[in-house]
Amino acid sequence: MDLGISGRKAIVCASSRGLGRGCALALAQAGCEVIVNGRDSKALEATAAELRKTTGGKVSAVLADVATPAGQAALLSACPEPDILVNNNAGPPFRDFRELTRAQMIDGVIGNMVVAIELTQKVIDSMCGKKFGRIVNITSGSVKMPLSGLD
Repeated sequence: MDLGISGRKAIVCASSRGLGRGCALALAQAGCEVIVNGRDSKALEATAAELRKTTGGKVSAVLADVATPAGQAALLSACPEPDILVNNNAGPPFRDFRELTRAQMIDGVIGNMVVAIELTQKVIDSMCGKKFGRIVNITSGSVKMPLSGLD
């Protein structure tokens, strides 16, 4: 299926594994230049290399924690005006909901909501200027199938 996005630039956050990796692969297969991102250098480089080998496309890797302003700056430095932004995060660690601290809850809100809003704010004007842009926000696969111990 031709999605009409070949040649577009796509940033996929938290894409060294899981849902983000799957999105990055699909976008690369559709002909996009893909910027993958993660905090684990080995997993990130392995993913980037595999996507390049599998698709023959241009794939850049940005090692950064996008929950931080410095991480967001590094990501957007690699691709200042993406056509596609996939907001995704690594998700929370497994733990008992009853034991969540206030700081852990705030970290969860930042990772799941604030980062997506901040990155969207930073790319929306260029997308509007080009009259093209796609923003996808991913929260969790557990929305469909709850996982025990996932706050």
